[in-house]
Amino acid sequence: MPHSRIAVTGSTGLIGAALVRSLLADGHEVVRLVRRPAAAGDEVEWDPKRQFVDVAGLVGCDAVVHLAGAGVGDRRWTEAYKREIRESRVLGTAAIAEAVASLDTPPKVLLSGSAIGYYGDTGDRAVDESAQPGDGFLPSVCVEWEEATAAAQEAGVRTVFARTGLVVAREGGAWGRLFPLFKAGLGGQLGNGRQYWSFIALHDHIAALRHIIDTSTLSGPVNLTGPNPVTNREVTAAMGRVLHRPTLFTAPAPALRIALGGFAADVLGSQRVLPGQLLDSGFPFAFPGIDAAIRAALR
Repeated sequence: MPHSRIAVTGSTGLIGAALVRSLLADGHEVVRLVRRPAAAGDEVEWDPKRQFVDVAGLVGCDAVVHLAGAGVGDRRWTEAYKREIRESRVLGTAAIAEAVASLDTPPKVLLSGSAIGYYGDTGDRAVDESAQPGDGFLPSVCVEWEEATAAAQEAGVRTVFARTGLVVAREGGAWGRLFPLFKAGLGGQLGNGRQYWSFIALHDHIAALRHIIDTSTLSGPVNLTGPNPVTNREVTAAMGRVLHRPTLFTAPAPALRIALGGFAADVLGSQRVLPGQLLDSGFPFAFPGIDAAIRAALR
């Protein structure tokens, strides 16, 4: 990719921060959208709740990467927090899409975050981007989240939905919570362990985002998962192997439901999701296996 100007929301999150570091390291100009008055030359103010974007700051951008949204696993799923999860995604995405569409010269691509929660519980069934949405709270949020990009699509902007899986990283996300437990010898299987976890190494996730920006033939949903989903039981065994720790503990499903509330369904659910679009477009995974992804996170 030649020198580009790229706007990023969610730039302080796990994925956003890593993407910004990667882009800057290669000499690209990054514009960070912040939820306060801009205090630096590389900042643009926006407010997803008010659906406000300082559109002038997006002028000249070649791509907009929209990653902001309330963390799905950050709190118990009260009705109020479920509303925040939905609104932070739908309202924020609509604001970004409308800002992009309003530009005289819009960016070439809007890369908007989404999640494999779109598919719901797939059990042992492998699915790719052609699958229909599942049932329940997260699938309904993902459908509305993706539909909120309509303004950009109608303006002719190539729009991609990055349906992200479980990112293997020690700095945050689900794995950010797992690493300390397993290092202390307290890690173990969740529920019956037969549920599939569709993981992706953080390195591969960032490389895939950049691949999407560069690949003009990619549009619509793109699954950001590794090519080899594994069960929670296999994840547990791999964590034990790589960290050289016992994995004797098991968190029973009823206990997880009490501790996590509605989010327990996401932890105990099975999602066997394949990255069909990435593979078809020739994307090379550096860490396709679970052991390699865990070792990469530790480096």
